[in-house]
Amino acid sequence: MEIKDKKVMVLGGWGLVGMAICRNMLLEEPKELIVLSLNEWEAKEACENLKRFSDAKTTITPYWGNMFVREAMQGLSRAEILENPKYRNWLIEDMLEDLSEEVLQRSFLFQTISRFKPDIIVDCVNSATAVAYQDIYRGYFKIKGQLKQFKEGRSNPDAFETEVEKILCSLYIPQLIRHVQILYEAMRRFRCRFYVKIGTSGTGGMGLNIPYTHSEEKPSRTLLSKSSVAGAHTLLLFLMARTPDAPITKEIKPTAAIAWKKIEYGEIRKGNQPVRLYDCPPEKAEELSEWLDLSGSQNWVDLGKTLKSVYVDTGENGIFSYGEFSAISSPGQMELVTPEEIAKNVVYEIKGGNTGHDIINALDNATMGPTFRAGVMRGAALSKMQHLMEK
Repeated sequence: MEIKDKKVMVLGGWGLVGMAICRNMLLEEPKELIVLSLNEWEAKEACENLKRFSDAKTTITPYWGNMFVREAMQGLSRAEILENPKYRNWLIEDMLEDLSEEVLQRSFLFQTISRFKPDIIVDCVNSATAVAYQDIYRGYFKIKGQLKQFKEGRSNPDAFETEVEKILCSLYIPQLIRHVQILYEAMRRFRCRFYVKIGTSGTGGMGLNIPYTHSEEKPSRTLLSKSSVAGAHTLLLFLMARTPDAPITKEIKPTAAIAWKKIEYGEIRKGNQPVRLYDCPPEKAEELSEWLDLSGSQNWVDLGKTLKSVYVDTGENGIFSYGEFSAISSPGQMELVTPEEIAKNVVYEIKGGNTGHDIINALDNATMGPTFRAGVMRGAALSKMQHLMEK
């Protein structure tokens, strides 16, 4: 379809791929470009950068929020939601109850699509990471002790109830199903005509033996959960593409590390906070014995400085040192694909081109559908059933 004079919404528009897609979209002169990101500062920063990049007459609109929770929980972190009984029950209800009009109307994603009514949605949010890194395995270890106490009849009912609710809040597939249900219904009602998902393999294209993790065991169950969620998401989009009143649905799934956003020397941050430097004088060192005292950091001396180094910013995957980046980008490892190449394919697919990189189209052509032979046999089967019913 033609992009010019259409309303385009980019979910995750501040990210590495999102910004590349926004820049390419502006070259097509849409009527409005809505840049959605999780945080207000991200959405506004992205829009300011895009306005400097383009002199087109396109209206560039920032918008922000968490598309996986209801409007009433916007601005709350995952930890704040899980530690509040009311919010936990809201999350469980929105995820596990029947899909009702009430569930739709209070969804932030539904309200956002209702407000802007975009013709085209490009979804750059790494949904698989957002869901899988809620880490049901960590939740299991927390509830394990409570469950043992419950079986022995000495549990704390409130603590046990809290951990059970937290596990329910971390169920991967129900979250994913509800997300796709809300997305489909919103796009159907407000006549969105084209949806493109930027997916993931979860491993940068590597196999089950991927050695790179976020400090988990190898291979990481959490990382493999990410791949599993990504695959389930693809199949749900495959079904959406086969739904008569759904928008044209496509998915581009990079199978390499996407890089890069910037290369510079500067402050290293984790969780948007600078990594502080500490020293541990030998006389205050923690003695290694049968037990490790986790409060040993009380003996550390704050140097009043932060960690600085040369790094590559790869967007959603975080920052890498020279050695780390050199390792993952080596031949035979993840290697690299650029965000600009992904953006080019997205725009080309929207405009009707065939890049060969649409996963939905690939599945359509690779699956084994109905056959002529089975159709002929169907007629014979129906005739035999009719004959038996008339006896």
